[in-house]
Amino acid sequence: MKRNGGALEFNHAMIYTRQLSHAVEFYRDALGFQVIDSYPGAYTRLRCPAGTATIALHVVDSGQAMDPKTEGVRLYFEVEGGPDSFCKALEKKGVKFDQMPTDMPWGWRHAYLRDPDGHEISLYRTGEARFKKTEIRGAPRK
Repeated sequence: MKRNGGALEFNHAMIYTRQLSHAVEFYRDALGFQVIDSYPGAYTRLRCPAGTATIALHVVDSGQAMDPKTEGVRLYFEVEGGPDSFCKALEKKGVKFDQMPTDMPWGWRHAYLRDPDGHEISLYRTGEARFKKTEIRGAPRK
């Protein structure tokens, strides 16, 4: 959609972290992101292993409170072919899951885990369903 002469495109998400090195190790080594640039001890920008999406990891300012469990952020990463084998590979690397891949009532298959700072992550597969109206199984139709 174009607004004011330009098209709006999502660029990246900024993820705040208490320990940059642990966050970089998780996103780079466990999930396969590629480091684009880094300012040691302060900031690192990474590119998703597939596609053009990027994330930025930024150290919280000293004294800044951060509680990822209540800040309302969940990151979603679509896994080509589905999350099952990807999650098994992560498990072998020592990654812990809140929920292994499960078919959800809305028809997508999700796994849930947390990064080293506690930010919630969903690994899932939708394919073309991503751009279609969601039908909740068992819900009355309107």
